[in-house]
Amino acid sequence: MSEQPSNPSRRTLFKAVGAATAAGATASLLPGCGSKNQGSAENLSFTEIPHALDGFHHLPSDYSADVLLRWGDPVIDGVGDFDPAALTAGEQEKRFGYNNDFIAFMPLDPGAGPGEGGHHCRSDNSGRGLLCVNHEYTQPHLMFSGYHDEHSATRGVSAEHVAIEQAACGHAVVEIEKTTDGWQPVLNSPYNRRITLNTAMDIAGPAAGDTRLQTKADPTGKQVFGTVGNCAGGKTPWGTVLVAEEGFGGAFQGDPDNIADPVEARNHHAFGIEPGNRNWGDHDRRFDIGVEPREPNRFGWMVEYDPYDPDSRPRKLTNLGRFEHEGFTLVSKPDRPIVAYGGDDDEHQFVYRYVSRAAYDPADNTGNRTLLTDGTLYAARFDEGGSGRWLALEFGEGPLTPENGFRNQADVLIDARRAAALLGATPMDRPEDVETNPVNDCTYVMLTKNKKRKKGEIDAANPRARNRMGHVLEIVPPGQYGQRDHSSDTFQWNTFLLGGNPNAEDPNERGAYGQQSPTAISASGWFANPDNVAFDNSGNMWIATDGCESFGFHDGLWAMATEGDNRAAPKHFFGCPQGAEVCGPEFTPDGSTLFVAVQHPADGGHSTFDNPMHRWPDNDPKLPPRPSVLAIRRNDGKPVGS
Repeated sequence: MSEQPSNPSRRTLFKAVGAATAAGATASLLPGCGSKNQGSAENLSFTEIPHALDGFHHLPSDYSADVLLRWGDPVIDGVGDFDPAALTAGEQEKRFGYNNDFIAFMPLDPGAGPGEGGHHCRSDNSGRGLLCVNHEYTQPHLMFSGYHDEHSATRGVSAEHVAIEQAACGHAVVEIEKTTDGWQPVLNSPYNRRITLNTAMDIAGPAAGDTRLQTKADPTGKQVFGTVGNCAGGKTPWGTVLVAEEGFGGAFQGDPDNIADPVEARNHHAFGIEPGNRNWGDHDRRFDIGVEPREPNRFGWMVEYDPYDPDSRPRKLTNLGRFEHEGFTLVSKPDRPIVAYGGDDDEHQFVYRYVSRAAYDPADNTGNRTLLTDGTLYAARFDEGGSGRWLALEFGEGPLTPENGFRNQADVLIDARRAAALLGATPMDRPEDVETNPVNDCTYVMLTKNKKRKKGEIDAANPRARNRMGHVLEIVPPGQYGQRDHSSDTFQWNTFLLGGNPNAEDPNERGAYGQQSPTAISASGWFANPDNVAFDNSGNMWIATDGCESFGFHDGLWAMATEGDNRAAPKHFFGCPQGAEVCGPEFTPDGSTLFVAVQHPADGGHSTFDNPMHRWPDNDPKLPPRPSVLAIRRNDGKPVGS
């Protein structure tokens, strides 16, 4: 997901001060999205955990966590115990993949079966459902014996290990149920499946069939095998799941300067495709741009699939643009267009919005499936004074013309980054998760950090040079509390919080948290590098971080109210084992379980498969550290956080 500065090469595996003080003061004063009752108190009654850093995960004392799924656990019935030394690519395709990220809990209606997604997706069943999990990227030096460091595990990797890596990427669907012994996978479920780099997918939308998506293996430009760099995602009200393709560039090797087509050379440079990337292309030639210079254009999209139909074929949605997608999350209101928000997870990239042409009809699941293939993509401009505008990425409009190298709408979408920049969208401090609070109907943008922003490049929405701590913006569409018009091309925005220690001496690194004074936030209440976000049924915000180890403590989850007296005042709820980040926080419909993905445990320093810094979660000397999904519950069964 995001980069840990203590291990700066990790993200490249798949990707190749006065103003700050003023912004902090503004952040502490702005009323934000508004409230029906500004004096209302949030219901976050848990006892905070302290900052820590060790080989264990941490929770408040009245909570428990089931280790639900780990790398290598069976997804299909009949698969034996996990033995990493005996792992093959064929076996890995039947097992839970590596570096779990985004999680979607899709409830199961006990009266419906496979293929009946219309019934399932309207169920609020919180005791049985499908857990849909991304597997973002692989780390051979932590997966296999014999690699001495991270670099040696990206160059000269064997064909066998590359095949296992490709099988460990993608996505998993696993039926789970809550039992008296906690949450358990249902291994004989007809829904269980893996989606990997070998899964056939369709390409849908304006770029489908375009010459820039045509390859020797697929001269139609309408089909592709697999998905990679799967970071965050989204869910639709018609029962499908959206899977992001983020750091796909590092899966490809080759020198863009040797590509005959200067358009594709520029394109490949923009996504970090370099000769020194991992050597998948030595064994799978489509990942060598010297062999297939257009293959990278078939990645960097959002993927949609139906988890309720195990035979369904995923499709890549080109209408949502091509960039390093953190995810896309939907706002769905009857008789209104579907609106989806997402971020491009890189420094100086943009926040995006998509608006469907047709309206959402809750009774028409089949018709709703066209909503993400017919609409308009926009990029955000954050103006001084707290106003903003959405800029349409439409061929022929403004600078998006042949004079600037755009042949058609396919070009605009394939080169969405360049199109957004030409339109004057605001370059941001690494936009990651962008989600809408279902209670107040405002949208929140996680900006993880931007080590490349110079003092002369700061602006109202990105007020810190070399922003090490990150911040969160709040987008307020026009309308009333809980009933806002997300399809409007204008909006208001404010700084919800600035990450960092509120008592820091350096004003450029000083955190600001809502209406609270620095002394009102506990010593463990502050954090840095916001990454993922989720909202509980009360509208409280739960932020997952990636980068706190640079400040001496673990990454984890912090919860806070979005309105009232405790607006933007974080409380520390969960801490990761050392080397890990937490991803994909997801609640069951009743809020009684919170699922989290713990990614790359024991990553950093000289940690390897043969000599890891710890062996979480098994703590078994025969097993390496394993990325895992946890199911967190209050011991008394009440909603998490209440």
